[in-house]
Amino acid sequence: MSPKQMECAAAWRFLATVSLVAIFASPAYADTPSTAWPQTQSDIQADSNVHFGVLANGMRFAIMRNATPSGQAAIRFRIGSGSLEENDDQQGLAHVLEHMAFKGSTHVAEGEMIRILQRKGLAFGPDTNAHTSYDETVYALDLPEVDPETLSTGLMLMRETASELTLDAGALDRERGVILSEERLRDTPQYRAGLAIMNSLLAGRRVTMRPPIGKADIISNAPVDLVRDYYRANYRPDRATLIVVGDIDPAAMEIEIRQRFGDWKAMGPTPASQDTGALQTKGESADVVVVPGGMTSVQIAWTRPYDAAPDTLAKRRTQLIEDLGLMVLKRRVGTIASKADAPFISAGVGSQDLLDSAHVVLVTANSEPDKWRAALGAIDQEQRRIQQFGVAQAEIDREILEYRSALKAAAAGAATRTTTDIASALAGSVDDDQVFTSPADDLSLFERVTNDVTAAEVNQALQRAFSGNGPQIVLQTAQSPQGGADALRQVYHASKAIAVSAPSSAADIAWPYTHFGAPGAVVERRAVEDLGLTMVRFSNGVRLTVKPTKLRANEVLVREDIGRGRLDLPHDHPLPIWASPAVALSGVKAMDYQDIQKALTANIVGLDVSVGDSSFKFDGRTRTEDLATQLQLMTAYTSDPAYRPEAFKRVQQVYLSGLDQYEATPGGVVSRSLGGLVHSGDPRWTFPDRAQLSAAKPDDFEALFRPVVSNGPIDITIVGDVTVDDAIRLTAETFGALPPRPEAAPSNVWGNVRFPAATEKPVLQTHKGRADSAAAVVGAPIGDLLSDLPRSFTANVVTQIFQNRLTDQFRIAEGASYVLEGDVNLSREIPGYGYAYFYVETDPTKLARFYALVDQIANDLRSHDVSADELARAREPIIETLKHQRQGNEYWIEYLRGAQTDPRRLDRIRGNLSGYDEVTASTIREFATTYFSPEKFWKFEVLPAAVR
Repeated sequence: MSPKQMECAAAWRFLATVSLVAIFASPAYADTPSTAWPQTQSDIQADSNVHFGVLANGMRFAIMRNATPSGQAAIRFRIGSGSLEENDDQQGLAHVLEHMAFKGSTHVAEGEMIRILQRKGLAFGPDTNAHTSYDETVYALDLPEVDPETLSTGLMLMRETASELTLDAGALDRERGVILSEERLRDTPQYRAGLAIMNSLLAGRRVTMRPPIGKADIISNAPVDLVRDYYRANYRPDRATLIVVGDIDPAAMEIEIRQRFGDWKAMGPTPASQDTGALQTKGESADVVVVPGGMTSVQIAWTRPYDAAPDTLAKRRTQLIEDLGLMVLKRRVGTIASKADAPFISAGVGSQDLLDSAHVVLVTANSEPDKWRAALGAIDQEQRRIQQFGVAQAEIDREILEYRSALKAAAAGAATRTTTDIASALAGSVDDDQVFTSPADDLSLFERVTNDVTAAEVNQALQRAFSGNGPQIVLQTAQSPQGGADALRQVYHASKAIAVSAPSSAADIAWPYTHFGAPGAVVERRAVEDLGLTMVRFSNGVRLTVKPTKLRANEVLVREDIGRGRLDLPHDHPLPIWASPAVALSGVKAMDYQDIQKALTANIVGLDVSVGDSSFKFDGRTRTEDLATQLQLMTAYTSDPAYRPEAFKRVQQVYLSGLDQYEATPGGVVSRSLGGLVHSGDPRWTFPDRAQLSAAKPDDFEALFRPVVSNGPIDITIVGDVTVDDAIRLTAETFGALPPRPEAAPSNVWGNVRFPAATEKPVLQTHKGRADSAAAVVGAPIGDLLSDLPRSFTANVVTQIFQNRLTDQFRIAEGASYVLEGDVNLSREIPGYGYAYFYVETDPTKLARFYALVDQIANDLRSHDVSADELARAREPIIETLKHQRQGNEYWIEYLRGAQTDPRRLDRIRGNLSGYDEVTASTIREFATTYFSPEKFWKFEVLPAAVR
């Protein structure tokens, strides 16, 4: 199965976040067009459920029937060309062309494409999207219906994109501002650091000269003929792949594909291949990347030339064996990060074929600004330890066990993979030039590879991994150390002079939390037949709501809600609510977090802890056979928590290290400040400043969480592939066996929670980023959700109409912004509290125009009825999105929260679709008159510090 795809210039994400997330392979770059599917040159069999084909003109297509969700389909249209194909005077135009695909074609007038899709229930952005990378441009349509007309419309639009784009000069001029706004949006400290690091690692290759966002002066001034030249040269059938997945008839779909795309012909000769350069040969090197506002990190990397050989079993085996060794090293450095006084905050290890330009092996650590020296020494010594002494067979067996468990879970759930996931994975396999394999075949291949793998073979792979160009040491920092790269090199050499010893062997660890006492007795059980629910109350006060589904085979979601969340907390001083991740990282009294991971290696379980408005939330995702262990894990964290100071300090340092990033962009300031502002400064929703973060102590963390978690009322919700009786039995053996908990008592004590008063002048904050970037928010109070459900439906539709009009005028007609959003946030907990808001990022000089346009739209909605077409274009995507969400377990786990004690929540589920049928032009006008008058608007803006 192909790894996840990358968006515009997204190679930096791997480099910027490698220590925090798993490492995936990157997009491939084909030097020459190729129409053969990878399986024709491989000993690996492609997924037999996918029909692969090639048209006479060279265009490839893949079709797969998939009925999850039912009645929906996904289209991906990939052009195997991106920024690497641009000439020097075209830098950024591959991405510009992607934007122009929505701006008119032979059979679709400018501005009509989005409207056509909205009428079909597609929302621009979530369902209608595209991305451009170094080597590809991919257009995506997620169709909410599979009737012949909708499918035909989707294919027609992709065919228009293939060769029929108008590329009007006036439309291009209007879109330039949108693209430049996107360029500003992406120009973050993380992006700049990642790009610099990638350019260092891939020195000599063409990718270092072709970031997909391009050059601002070319985007601003390039004549439309240059865009047309790129279009004619690179949008060709032999570089194109069409993917259709969904609840469709594959045979009928192939006929229509052949009819629509069979006459597509290349508009010119095959362009000459670009010189992709040669990877520079390097020995040891040291670079310092200075990025104000960024985090501090150190890394050691090794690169070797990219292996362009076909995807085969032998090639996959080689990579997997290397991965197993690196996974052991990743676990070792992860253990270091979890200890008290760790030299770094987090660390990561992995390898990647980066943009088909080099194979990169990377060991990296994020640290506090003044601890990078210790961090570098720690990852260097741990890397040399594994290189010198190797791995133990027990360590390899543990990684194989965990990997196998994940593959088994994927294979068991294969029948209910979502259509959009499959379509995107297929597109990714094309990008990677890999054979698209089924989850069952992935598991089978894994078993064949690991059946006879030995520690000696893994150790040999590690020797090769840490060879080639390198070690390349890179320090990313906000301020260069005295001495720059020489200082970095000296620290590295000093570390290398320290001898390392063999690691101590770790004993196997057993999971001790399997018995919590006598199973709890059920004292109340009732069914909600129309929604397929069973509600239970145990004798100790624990409540359980179960909804069995077959939406995802072998998937079960579990949520534990404890207490009343923020609403039960003091509101006169700050509390370390932000430290909730430290609850999971603390582990439990009998074992720390790392030991839990080892003990439960064979299980698919997880725990995410957060604080919501109405509860402390523990969320888990598991498979059916691991539900007992998942419930044991959550019960252990509830009944025997540890609250280790080192876990708190680790989370504290993550926040402190990231504070400058929030101030580096206007969007960062908004994400940091908006929650507190829209709650009128209530500290329960206010992001802490540096002084508050620094002053917080581990005792404060424990004092906040322990009383609630240990004594608060407990509500459990289980949704997924499980029977009611099994869910009740397993909950009785875990949560039901705990000492009695109090009933969740309703309260009218909310504190001073209110939306801020209207403002004549915007509330002003500043950012430290670019002088040509600003943000603004306009909000209006509406009221809560549950006290007036019809109002909530109208609010969603009106806000969508408002956003559509802003998009039509401010983005499309005026080209003033890339980011323009509208949303509704109505509280389910706080009576009377809720709001709608509109958000924009743009040039500071255009904020006044944004405010004026908001007032203009509000006045028009109050004065005139919307047309039937405009109402439909706003309402249909909302309805279709809800239909799609209802076919996922996530919808039910969220909507069922609190349903046992508040029946209005069930009414909301029942009316979630039909309620939109009651929204009319007159109710929209009435709503706008009540809530969207300019004198009621609250405004917030973020300007560059130099402009204030």
